[in-house]
Amino acid sequence: MRALSRLYSAGTVLACEPVDQGLLNRGYRLRTTRGRYFLKHHFDPDTADPDAIERRHLATSRLAELGVPVAPPLASREGRTVAVVGGHAYALHPWIDGRHRHGGQLTRTESARLGAVLGAVHTCLEQVMPPKARTRPATSPHPVESADPAATFALIDSLLAQVRRHRPADAFDELARHRLLERRPLLERHAHRRPPPGGPVGWVHGDFHPFNLLYQGDVPAAIVDWDRLGVQPRAEEAVRAAAIFYVRPAGNLDLPKVRAYARAYRRAAGVTSAELAAAAHRVWWERLNDFWMLRWHYERGDTRADCQFPAASALSVWWTREYDAVRDAFAE
Repeated sequence: MRALSRLYSAGTVLACEPVDQGLLNRGYRLRTTRGRYFLKHHFDPDTADPDAIERRHLATSRLAELGVPVAPPLASREGRTVAVVGGHAYALHPWIDGRHRHGGQLTRTESARLGAVLGAVHTCLEQVMPPKARTRPATSPHPVESADPAATFALIDSLLAQVRRHRPADAFDELARHRLLERRPLLERHAHRRPPPGGPVGWVHGDFHPFNLLYQGDVPAAIVDWDRLGVQPRAEEAVRAAAIFYVRPAGNLDLPKVRAYARAYRRAAGVTSAELAAAAHRVWWERLNDFWMLRWHYERGDTRADCQFPAASALSVWWTREYDAVRDAFAE
């Protein structure tokens, strides 16, 4: 901490408290003789390259100039926004007084504002990213091949074997076993609906969800954690975010709020109803084949996402049953 304080003109550190909400990186709230700050330790090796971090920092600074709610990093005395100490990369940001809000805490009007904010992010990113790093044309192949159900069936078998080996069995094991056994016949019935390659791509935040958005009152104050900034299908980020914001504990989506959010997003991003409907199909398929939370639990021994599993796993079943209603909420 002393080495970092020497690099920044932020005063003497009086207090340092961990912020326990990131899954991949580490954050700390600093109180110094000059104010309050957020110190981010870029711990995830996939996103911790200092030069790549500084490129993302430059993008967020340009977004701030366009009025997008972000918290650009502060520059050190050397003029850099990344400090490397002991082989680890750190960045210092202004502290934003705010709170995280999930979809159950948002009104329909606030949901529309959320969709408009994400639409502004996507359109403004197209303005601030360097021309030589622009997106693939809209007719380019989809950057990620849709999940192969044959691979998913093999994964289900592997995870079931790990569940059986876990002793003593607990409530999480019982739920995991139930969802895995439930998913196989569901996927078998819908395997013919695997999405083909194709679809428009653009610059996206990459990880837009409630813990990466701070509110002040009912207004979005800062979008944080730009580590996954990259070229991906824009409309799919919009659908994926809605499936996180608006999932209820029972595993269903608040469709009236999704509709308000999606309409505002389409207007702000210039996305057609057909494009958002196709994105909803791809995200539905992705969820039907995805078991990342179980893989973290059983393969990595990482239980941080366990609390999300009940609602997320139920969502795939409900979404399949209510497929038409969900598609219409995004497209109408």
